[in-house]
Amino acid sequence: MRSHRCFCIVCAIAAAALALVAILSAPTHVQAQDKPVSFINDVAPILKENCYACHDAKKRSGKLDMTSFEKFMAGGSTEAPVAAGKPAESLLLELVQAKEKKRMPPEGKGQPLTKEQVAVIERWVAQGAKLDGGVDAKSDLVRELRLRWKPPAVIATYNFPTIVNAVAFTPDGKHLVTGAHHELTVWSLDGKLEKRIWTRAERAYGMVFLSDGKLVVAGARPGQEGDVRVYDINGPGQSNQGITMMNGVDDPKVMLKQLLDSDDAVLALALSPDGKRLAAGGCDRVVRVWDISGGVLNAKLEQSIENHADWVLGIVLAADGKHLLTSSRDKTAKVWDLSTKESVMTFPDHQFPVYAVAVKADSKVGYSVGEDKQLRIWNAVAEGKQVKAIGGHGDAVLRLVAHPKQPLLVTASADKTVRTWNADSGAAGKTLSGLNDQVFALALSADGTMVAAGAYGGEVAIWKIPDGTLVKLFNASPGYVAKK
Repeated sequence: MRSHRCFCIVCAIAAAALALVAILSAPTHVQAQDKPVSFINDVAPILKENCYACHDAKKRSGKLDMTSFEKFMAGGSTEAPVAAGKPAESLLLELVQAKEKKRMPPEGKGQPLTKEQVAVIERWVAQGAKLDGGVDAKSDLVRELRLRWKPPAVIATYNFPTIVNAVAFTPDGKHLVTGAHHELTVWSLDGKLEKRIWTRAERAYGMVFLSDGKLVVAGARPGQEGDVRVYDINGPGQSNQGITMMNGVDDPKVMLKQLLDSDDAVLALALSPDGKRLAAGGCDRVVRVWDISGGVLNAKLEQSIENHADWVLGIVLAADGKHLLTSSRDKTAKVWDLSTKESVMTFPDHQFPVYAVAVKADSKVGYSVGEDKQLRIWNAVAEGKQVKAIGGHGDAVLRLVAHPKQPLLVTASADKTVRTWNADSGAAGKTLSGLNDQVFALALSADGTMVAAGAYGGEVAIWKIPDGTLVKLFNASPGYVAKK
């Protein structure tokens, strides 16, 4: 009897415990199911990543445009994709859970949605498929998502090297600014890290210093957004182990102005020789020109130019104040007349993507480089006839800059070298070596005595132009130590 009674007591305790667990866990489960699902925060990001490739404003596969809540809910050539409150009757859920040919996104266009993603959409539909309060149903969802996105914190110590896509000497020639992962880094010429500036952009693709010392940067989160922003690299910051940490995201004394907010990367940036105009272009094929004669903080968009059929990769403003030269992935370089707002000529001889462009001080001769490994010199007026094609690099030529005072050109290549050229004759000068990877960034000092280059593997090299002496070679990835 005693053992039987003990057994019953143990059973009763166990049953009570199980009941208590069930009671305690039930509200959590119910709460998880009943917790409101946000369209803009929970559902829209899933749609953007998995559906916009076929259902943006341009492609509209099946006549369905998903770039605004209103258009998405209206549907396309078939029934509306969502039946509010009825997951089982919603076409959207049917398609994202379908197999083989019926599945969305289709095979080859994207991976199937995860069970968790499907569950989020299903709960949103079950809860009435509502739009968040404060969000306009007509608003562009890409922009709405972009406004809500927050950049990650600066990486304390890099475990892997960062790609250096842009470099710039400070106006006094004493420091070098390089692009890193969601930050700009400022280095002394002996390779000492002095400042780190947190940025919204994941990568910097172009940098120019203005006469007043302000830094303009063209950057991007590739495939997500692009921007052109103005920074004061001498703004306020906090010291951390001898390095000044600056907030270029939220501090208006550091990030002074945003000139452009684009749907994709801004890849090229140029300042006119007189400092009165600024131009930028990138993946959206549009070149924008600002009048900054009244100061960059009072910049006025002067014109937007659509003159290329593909990404704009290079830009330069001619000294005559009238012409803009561009290069593109569409395999051409072009000249634009800023006064008449029309295309003057097209240079098509590369037959491959043209990565960078430069112009002679007289504004009559153009220079371009590209995937064909050639430096090409051509007439930048009239018919745009080629003057000379020059080989020498062993791989694609990715960057090109013209010396501000001498007839000298500098090129950077995927062959891991930087080379100098006579801008008049095209004769080869010095080969500047030391980098161990493809060279993606190139800059001249304001006085034209030094050249700096940045590479895919994070390395940065600085040379003296007159004799080609290597001043410094270092890795611009803060804290990174190469594995032996």
